[in-house]
Amino acid sequence: MQTFLNLLQDSRRWTAVLIVVGILGIGWIGLTAAPSAATTGGLIPSPRAGFLAPDFTLATTTGEQITLSDLRGQVVVINLWTSWCPPCRAEMPAIESVYQANKDDGLEVLAVNSTFQDDPEAAAQFARDFGLTFPILLDMDGAVSNRYQLQALPTTYFVDRQGIIREVIPGGPMKESLIQSKVADLLAEEVSEQ
Repeated sequence: MQTFLNLLQDSRRWTAVLIVVGILGIGWIGLTAAPSAATTGGLIPSPRAGFLAPDFTLATTTGEQITLSDLRGQVVVINLWTSWCPPCRAEMPAIESVYQANKDDGLEVLAVNSTFQDDPEAAAQFARDFGLTFPILLDMDGAVSNRYQLQALPTTYFVDRQGIIREVIPGGPMKESLIQSKVADLLAEEVSEQ
């Protein structure tokens, strides 16, 4: 028993044991770690770049139902906004301009109004005031805003033809040139078979 107690009190041995365990632990982590892109391939829905855009179905201001996953094969810009948000108001004409220039090439814009923080009539009036021609979706209960972890208004998600979020831009207003460059890059990519 005394020999065991002497071993426990030898600080040099404990230091050596801790160093060996630390080296083995670091080695094990290095050997078994896989990059997150390799483990998910973007197939797990998450509101972050490199991941599949979380699916949703929302009604438009005219009552039509739109489901994000039905738009696979198109480049989709998802913009979360409210009618009372000054940066949202400032960037909507730029989004409309980019939409008009690229809709025939496979661009779709989904303007998701955070209606739980706004009003359906205010959203519809906003669309009329700005002459918006893309779908205005109503997130009445905040489910999409929560799913997309909305933290700033506006927030814009650029989604490629496979449904993968390629970039997230929180806040605004975005300039038309920035929106156009993001959209043009995505439209230039071919649809890959999965």
